[in-house]
Amino acid sequence: MLSKLFKKKNLEVLAPMNGEVIPLEDVPDPVFSQKMMGEGVAIMPTAGKVLAPMDGEIVLVSDTKHAVGIRAKDGTEILIHVGLETVSLRGEGFTVLVRVGDHVSVGQLLIEVNLEYIREHAKSIVTPIIITNGIDKEVQCSYTNAAIQGETVVMNISAK
Repeated sequence: MLSKLFKKKNLEVLAPMNGEVIPLEDVPDPVFSQKMMGEGVAIMPTAGKVLAPMDGEIVLVSDTKHAVGIRAKDGTEILIHVGLETVSLRGEGFTVLVRVGDHVSVGQLLIEVNLEYIREHAKSIVTPIIITNGIDKEVQCSYTNAAIQGETVVMNISAK
């Protein structure tokens, strides 16, 4: 019975977008592929809605609207970075629906993205989902060709 009390709690990170889940190593940007920002996965999205992948607090909304950061109750911080080289778009193609300090629930709409605009004006629509403070965490990633936003578990995170 004591073993149940001390069992590690896992944080499940759900797909924030519909699409194919791919390894970070396959992202055509060394900052992500070499995991300079942290461990995670990426999604090649098929639809332009970004949902909260877990319950938490919004800790970052980039000025250029292409990225949002969420902190879970256990302190794990996740960054969702929509597209590559999307900073140069200066917010064009993105509608952000949350602010820093907002508490969000899994499945809540965070950003609406015009994927066609991003495809035409940025390097890629691939969307990395990164654990930015994962040094003390064990991460299991899951890859699938057909992730369903708000349903498919893409990462399972636990303390080391």
